[in-house]
Amino acid sequence: LSESPVLFKQELQNEEVKEGKQVKLTCELSKPDTPVKWMKGDTVLYASEKYEFKQRGTVAELIIRDVKSIDS
Repeated sequence: LSESPVLFKQELQNEEVKEGKQVKLTCELSKPDTPVKWMKGDTVLYASEKYEFKQRGTVAELIIRDVKSIDS
């Protein structure tokens, strides 16, 4: 039995935020509780003071604190 692939129901949207503030990026998947890997280019992001990950059902969130221009 082949599983159907996990798809984006809602893709990541661009967000604008002032430097020093925090921003929340959200996407929605077609399957609940699917493991998500957040990346910036080819770099995998890990939970830290700067990055926080949340996942509820099909919704995955990335919170970036103390945003700088390099985070764009």
